[in-house]
Amino acid sequence: MVKALIFDMDGTMIDSMPWHQKSWVAFCERQGLDIDVSDLMRRTTGRTGIECMVELFGEIPHAQAQAHVDQKEAIYRELFAPAFSEIAGFKAFLGHAQSRGLSVGVGTAGDRHNQAFAYHHLSLGQSLPTVGGDEGLPGKPEPAIFLEVARRLGVAPEHCIVFEDAPLGIEAARRAGMRAVAICSSHTADELGGPHVLARVPDYHALITSRFLETVHATTA
Repeated sequence: MVKALIFDMDGTMIDSMPWHQKSWVAFCERQGLDIDVSDLMRRTTGRTGIECMVELFGEIPHAQAQAHVDQKEAIYRELFAPAFSEIAGFKAFLGHAQSRGLSVGVGTAGDRHNQAFAYHHLSLGQSLPTVGGDEGLPGKPEPAIFLEVARRLGVAPEHCIVFEDAPLGIEAARRAGMRAVAICSSHTADELGGPHVLARVPDYHALITSRFLETVHATTA
């Protein structure tokens, strides 16, 4: 049975990926770096902030890497705040899931500052159990973040469905032994496939319209 839904945050709950890309460009300009931002996003989306900085700069002292993370993410929040938006239908879908008695958690590479930013602007009126990228766990495609969410929810991995927008996150769900739903907000459906992927949709309205939760419950009960 499905007992829990685990959501990635960036690009899955909130429509933030274009603004992360813009913030990488601005950050690298300040650092005097010339980058292929599309390639950087491909290699790092789903990884923790520290892992991203090591990817960009090579092995550097942790304190220096953290300072870079803080600067880059502050740029991101400044850019995204005036244009903040959820992935269409997310809050409505979340409400449907909770009304059906499903546990809900969040597994994100985003740090606590980006989490607080997202939850403030989403105005959920509640806190969700969240495992973030600044808790010392390896980022995606390693499964540790999703497995820790499941542990905190008290739900076995095989009873969880992960919602993800990035290939590394879809792979992390597979490695965690979880099924997945691909939210195609920043990648094509073809990039987010796999035998464990139950659906590939543009947003949550598509899941609501198709009665996804009702279908999953009916077929797994």
